[in-house]
Amino acid sequence: MIHKTTFRVRYKETDQMGLVHHSNYPVWFEVGRTEMIRELGLSYGELERQGILLPVVDLHCRFIASARYDDEVKILTRVGEVRGPKLVFQYDVQKADTKDLLARGKTTHLWVDTSMKRVSLKETHPKVYQKLSAVVVRPGDEGE
Repeated sequence: MIHKTTFRVRYKETDQMGLVHHSNYPVWFEVGRTEMIRELGLSYGELERQGILLPVVDLHCRFIASARYDDEVKILTRVGEVRGPKLVFQYDVQKADTKDLLARGKTTHLWVDTSMKRVSLKETHPKVYQKLSAVVVRPGDEGE
């Protein structure tokens, strides 16, 4: 499953050169994964009420081309790995009209309880684990 989130670049996201500032891409990644989680019938709020948290422990972003104010961009979000306490999301940020790749990224998360102790989602929340495992995109299945 590849989840698509589309929006327009806001003026406040650009720098003095008129380009989207690099600090916005991790925020856009969060938008993509939050919307993907929601589409799966889950929510971060509900997961937190159940006592499981999902902090980012690693983030990578490769910038390929620039976006500018009022460009329509699309975030393609997919689950790349679900294993033990580890969950990896992968992202492509594209110009919506041309599909030109602007950035490619990845975030690694760990499932933890409220005391920040790692938990195995498969053991503690098997239904959530099953939903996420079912949408892992394998290499080669990444086309839009």
